[in-house]
Amino acid sequence: MSNVACYMCAVFFLTAFFQDNFKASQLKISRVKQAYLEKESYLSNLYRENKLSLYQSQIFFRIFKHENVLELWARKTAADTFVLIKQYPVCYASGTLGPKRKEGDMQVPEGFYKINHFNPNSAFHLSLCINYPNSSDRILSDPKTPGGDMYIHGSCVSIGCLAMTDDKIKELYIAAVEAVNNGQKTIWCHIFPYKMNSANHKAMQEKYRDHVALINFWTNLKTGYDYFERSKRIPKVSVDVTGKYMFN
Repeated sequence: MSNVACYMCAVFFLTAFFQDNFKASQLKISRVKQAYLEKESYLSNLYRENKLSLYQSQIFFRIFKHENVLELWARKTAADTFVLIKQYPVCYASGTLGPKRKEGDMQVPEGFYKINHFNPNSAFHLSLCINYPNSSDRILSDPKTPGGDMYIHGSCVSIGCLAMTDDKIKELYIAAVEAVNNGQKTIWCHIFPYKMNSANHKAMQEKYRDHVALINFWTNLKTGYDYFERSKRIPKVSVDVTGKYMFN
């Protein structure tokens, strides 16, 4: 995606916050309306089972590439901790473990991202744009062609994106629409190479022992993973001049 296109995605998303009703604008799109008809009641019940309301919650996405899993977490307010609502199988994702560093490498990014655009008229049913390249990627990836156009979308086909089935993307899309409509201004999406508990990380350190830079990158990601695992709160993330993530 070009810089202009990325900018327009961000403008579109930010503008949504100033609309009278973001949900109402989305429901004017037939496939969003159909998603609500099919999935709203089911999703509302999932939230209710966790003592939350679909209509009064903030959300967080967490993705594990090795396990092909996307997690939907929710909380009532910023003062609350997150609760796992559901784990979704990723239908298809191209590439291997490791971050995205160049346009055309077919890699799914790894790092700390946010949703910055809704596309209800996607060629892949419904889609949510991830803000790759982020501040770290701009330092560590190819300076001229880092790539872009990264989405969580439907249709179960992908070149560098995270593809869900149409059935599952409907639920994720509704959860995101409701969060924005409830006033959430940043929907975080953390993408990890694998579930970064100590045992898994030790095994990956051994498997990739000849790839020192990759292991160092993953160890940096693990700090953010561990913070959420301990607290069920999203860490405040910044990036230093080398592209390394800094937390709180």
